Amino acid sequence: MSVLAVGLSHRTADLRVLERATVPAEDTAKILTELQQCANVAEALVVSTCNRVDVYAVVTAFHGGLADVVNVLARYSGLDAGTLYEHLYVHYAAAAVEHLFTVAAGLDSMVVGESQILGQVRTSYGIARETGTVGRTLHELTQQALRVGKRAHAETALDQAGRSVVSEALADAEALLGGLAGRRALVVGAGSMGGLAAAALRRAEIGDVVIANRTRERGSRLADSLAENGIPARAVGLDDLGTHLADADVLVSCTGAVGTVVTADAVAARTSGRPLAVCDLGLPRDVDPAVAALPGVTVIDLETLRRRLESSPQGLDTTRAGEIVAEEVRAYLAGQRSAEVTPTVTALRRQAADVVKAELLRLDTKLPDLDPSVREELGRTVHRVVDKLLHTPTVRVKELAAGPAGESYADALRELFGLDPELPRAVASPDHGVHNGQSTLDGEVR
Repeated sequence: MSVLAVGLSHRTADLRVLERATVPAEDTAKILTELQQCANVAEALVVSTCNRVDVYAVVTAFHGGLADVVNVLARYSGLDAGTLYEHLYVHYAAAAVEHLFTVAAGLDSMVVGESQILGQVRTSYGIARETGTVGRTLHELTQQALRVGKRAHAETALDQAGRSVVSEALADAEALLGGLAGRRALVVGAGSMGGLAAAALRRAEIGDVVIANRTRERGSRLADSLAENGIPARAVGLDDLGTHLADADVLVSCTGAVGTVVTADAVAARTSGRPLAVCDLGLPRDVDPAVAALPGVTVIDLETLRRRLESSPQGLDTTRAGEIVAEEVRAYLAGQRSAEVTPTVTALRRQAADVVKAELLRLDTKLPDLDPSVREELGRTVHRVVDKLLHTPTVRVKELAAGPAGESYADALRELFGLDPELPRAVASPDHGVHNGQSTLDGEVR
């Protein structure tokens, strides 16, 4: 089995396609279950953010696994498979590992180096684990990806400026309005993106913030946090959006809702006449596209940001981060190849032990009156001889297996010693360390 990565992102699809394909958190478990029920898929993980939808699957066959994943995405999004293929990227085996490590390091994000992706990958892993679609392979791969992401940020200046999609959108709003200090903001949504928006507005010395959220209690917690930092803030329900839009200079919407949250009628009803910067960071979009045509209103959405960021120099330590990713990919693959030969080595030692046991029994039959102490010493001697003969080839084959042609050494070992091909498979039974689709989760990265 190998890992398959299938996805689409801001690099391959426009906002219209991305918002159709995005998977809200509440639907993730359903998609994961459907993926795992496919004939060619053994494990599955879905990472869905504001600028990507990635499926990582452990598959029994490349073409069959790809068809399974694409069919599930097509059914969910309502897009036909042909349209999806136009926007998809596909990575397999080593390339899939490299892609996940690159994503976790923030090198494939719209804002290169943003650290939000680490939390998003961790959350996606948690959902897959709870759903039961993560086994040993994806557990180990995801945990290593999280370590790689942490290392990339610790050893480079990737996120030194704390840049994110939210901060970039608000930078555009600040430029448009001639500054945010002392102005009024309306933040729609009190999730992680809403929290980032509130923090960025506080740093920009915003004058007043209203948090509109479906759940008033969650909105109140965010408003209280702002108030504790000296920013006048209060929470309201989504029903009060129109009232507070009238006084807003900047609107940040990031709810993750499926339908439109901010309507054109609500924005058009504003009577203040002041310019309004609308930062629509939802995927699917929160703001009615017709809002962009209203006088005095400028919409900054993910598509706007993508176009601007693609043409601007990042000024980040991406080269060093890329080197870290490449180094970690090589180490991970070498470890995987070395691990793959372990069942063969174990099978060889088990076969040798069986031969020794059979020969000692034969000795007992031929020399039934042999002194027990002599028999015991003979047994120890034979075991020592076999262990010494096997030590060098088994250690060396593990070393060689870490190289690109690692599997061929395991094949050679099986051929030279006449090992039953089924014996290593039995030793490497998936029941070892994995139960009911769940791996033993030692060493989980937090």
